[in-house]
Amino acid sequence: MARKVIISCAVTGSIHTPSMSPHLPVTPDEIAASAIGAAEAGAAVLHLHARDPDTGAPTPDVAVFERFVPRIRQATDAIVNITTGGSARMTTQERLEGPSTLRPEMCSLNLGTMNFGLYPMLDRPREWKHEWERPFLEATRGGMFKNTFADIELILSTMGALGTRFEFECYDIGHLYTLAHFLDRKLVTPPLFVQTVLGILGGIGANPDSVVDMRRTADKLFGRDYEWSMLAAGRNQMALGTMAAVMGGHVRVGLEDNLWIGKGQLATSNAQQVTKIRTVLEELGLEIATPAEARAIIGVPAR
Repeated sequence: MARKVIISCAVTGSIHTPSMSPHLPVTPDEIAASAIGAAEAGAAVLHLHARDPDTGAPTPDVAVFERFVPRIRQATDAIVNITTGGSARMTTQERLEGPSTLRPEMCSLNLGTMNFGLYPMLDRPREWKHEWERPFLEATRGGMFKNTFADIELILSTMGALGTRFEFECYDIGHLYTLAHFLDRKLVTPPLFVQTVLGILGGIGANPDSVVDMRRTADKLFGRDYEWSMLAAGRNQMALGTMAAVMGGHVRVGLEDNLWIGKGQLATSNAQQVTKIRTVLEELGLEIATPAEARAIIGVPAR
């Protein structure tokens, strides 16, 4: 088992829309408060996206990031991790605007172009708050999330030159092999922080076999040169996250990945999800990494 388990928290993301939960952080004030609350609950890594304060739509606007990232840095020593994934509807250059300006300690990096189906969320009856939400979800039926080798190289060179470490998001087995390709080319530096992502339509499914398959493949490709973390989208978040931690990994929770805290019960905050997974893991005898310990484990310098 891992000596210390790092809990990451993905605070808002670009998957869910405001109509899906009244608790989804949207404004800079809400994102800052929710991230700080998650850190106080035990999250050592804070994975951050920005949203338009008026509509809740994903945005690459640097001015919006600047309204909450400095506040988070001032309030907590948790590792600030700004997405380079942004949204499937943004260009790679747009996705780099926030992180290249704010120079975070860590960035997420998606390891492959893929179908990224969010349109099944349209099947659930709800009152839509904003006009953009339905077209945004429907567009994922015919669109794709573009992350070519050239895109990955651009992000690695841009953010790597700034000393940024990476959360390598791998949505399928092939993404692990893509990361191994960049490791062979010495464009990435161990220890790799590999975030295996389960349960997105278009990627590997969220089930115990997938957890084992991703772990076994990563072990084969990276040996001792990586730290393994896992997130499961939706209702499998807690169960499969616990499984991964027991297998020696780390775990990510947060409202980007799952809006629920239990069957039929919306999570009221990111802190609530962090507290739940922390309680489960501590009951199993696992220790939760502090931000300082997480920095040592994944090679992020002290701020």
